[in-house]
Amino acid sequence: MRLLFIHSDHLTFETTDTAGPDGLAETEGVPMSGEMEECVTAFLTVESDDENDLDGVVQNAVSELEDVTGQLNTHNIVLYPYAHLSEDLASPDAAKTVMRSLETELEAKNYEILRAPFGWYKSFEISCKGHPLSELSRHVTSHHGDVEGDGEDEPEDEDEEREPSEWHLLTPEGDLEDPLERKTGVSEDMQAFIEDEVEGVTASKGEEPAHLSLMQEKELVDYDPLSDVGNLRYYPRGKFVRDSLMEYVNDLVVDYGGMPVETPIMYDLGVRAIDEHAGKFGERQYRFESGNRKMMLRFAACFGQFSIMRDMFISENDLPLRVYEMSTYSFRREQKGEVMGLKRQRAFTMPDMHTATADIEQAKDEFQAQANLSLESSSDLGLNYVVAFRLTEEFFDDHREWVEEVVADIDEPVLLEVLPERHHYWSAKIDLAAIDALGRPIENPTVQIDVESAERFDITYNTGESSHNPIILHYSPSGGIERVMAALLEQTARQETASLPTWLSPTQVRFIPVGDEHVDFCDELVDELTESGIRADIDERNESVGKRIATAETDWVPYYAVVGDDEVDDPVFGINLRGEDDEREMNLEELAAAVLDDVDQKPNKKRYLPRYISDHPNFT
Repeated sequence: MRLLFIHSDHLTFETTDTAGPDGLAETEGVPMSGEMEECVTAFLTVESDDENDLDGVVQNAVSELEDVTGQLNTHNIVLYPYAHLSEDLASPDAAKTVMRSLETELEAKNYEILRAPFGWYKSFEISCKGHPLSELSRHVTSHHGDVEGDGEDEPEDEDEEREPSEWHLLTPEGDLEDPLERKTGVSEDMQAFIEDEVEGVTASKGEEPAHLSLMQEKELVDYDPLSDVGNLRYYPRGKFVRDSLMEYVNDLVVDYGGMPVETPIMYDLGVRAIDEHAGKFGERQYRFESGNRKMMLRFAACFGQFSIMRDMFISENDLPLRVYEMSTYSFRREQKGEVMGLKRQRAFTMPDMHTATADIEQAKDEFQAQANLSLESSSDLGLNYVVAFRLTEEFFDDHREWVEEVVADIDEPVLLEVLPERHHYWSAKIDLAAIDALGRPIENPTVQIDVESAERFDITYNTGESSHNPIILHYSPSGGIERVMAALLEQTARQETASLPTWLSPTQVRFIPVGDEHVDFCDELVDELTESGIRADIDERNESVGKRIATAETDWVPYYAVVGDDEVDDPVFGINLRGEDDEREMNLEELAAAVLDDVDQKPNKKRYLPRYISDHPNFT
């Protein structure tokens, strides 16, 4: 079903003549003219595919209408049949059934409904309010509540019966074990992963993940009430963390050999293969009209990078060829009930690298190296990943020795999913997941061996004698940046003393002057630390020392010190380290060395908030 929503000051219509053969036009139960003020006018086109599941389409359209009217704060809806949004129309009877069902469902939810009759030519007058959300379009299907497929997770066709996967626990020693029998002998995180993946048990069902409240309490991130649900706004602390993570991933990939590129945010739907691409990769797209052209906002960088690779002359000597993009404007049309803080959004940031390899052996080498690179990053992020290795039965049988070698490298039991046959573009992939405070997985880094995209997108490399399609690897070294932030916050909720890694802490050192006469000395200390590349600030507010210490704890500052007469006379400070009960005595040089040792080679950006805490506004 295609929908066009207009937030209207008013809508009036009047039937003029019947359209089509006798009996097509509705004459009972609907008005022949009508008007409504302060409403959402929903122009609707029911399509032929909708006839496979009219009830599913109606339910998903109701959800979409609830979403839009909730954003626009109105309970008045005009349902207006409008055949001009698609050329692939459902039968008249199916369209009328959908219109009547929508009216019934929405009235049951206490909406005021004006439904224009089906099968009539109508004159109408509409006044659009003209604000940024006053014109919205949607394409609703019956599957999973989806609009154009699914997001980061692979879409499954519920109508297609498939043999179930076989699940194993593969140990570093190469033993295959029953994950349900072995569950008590693995880490708590792997136990939770097995319960979620194999048993289908959602931990703490219905409870809100810890990071949702933390992202708001700590003034990091929040929903923007003027934007579509699922789009986030970042306050300085949150933007600092996000920017630092992006820089970290960029450095990681470039050091590995990835070559950064940038591709368009919008694509013309007339471009060949783009619709096929969207469906094949499970990408839920934002689509809209631009003049007389249909446009699409990308899900991630796959299509753009494939376009670059297709147009290149790639020699065999260029392989492996690694093309990388930090896709800062990727979109996924999540439904209202699917949006979840930093874990699932409608707009997100995806680091994405594609590697062209000459053959399966080179692909396996790259796969193993990229998986290990993501595992090594876990210590930098302070995250404990559990691993799922997913592959087809044929791939497992052909490459079992290599699979065991990969798991031996990981040096932890891995959850192994063996699919009876290939249903996706990949034959093998690894997913790394952090377990949140409720015991639910947040899947982040992934590596995938793609065995079909090069041929579909006409990507070739030349040996000097002939051309061949490479094997492509998809690699996200961290997963979506927002999901990494979610995992970090969930990790803090599991810690005895919540903290972020020092390199990701918006403030690394805070000085608390006992009195106004100590502020100038604190300024000198901050100047020196700033020259060393350390983020330091001063809480000089007219509050008690105890209250300012409590603020430093609430802000998760990893190093802070109270500065009074003794410290001015002899600059040795009692440094409070987050998570330690006792103070450490350090001079300024020792303090700087300790911070920089924590940071090591990771990004160390400048402070995003003013030096004085009294100058920090309240964002929430």
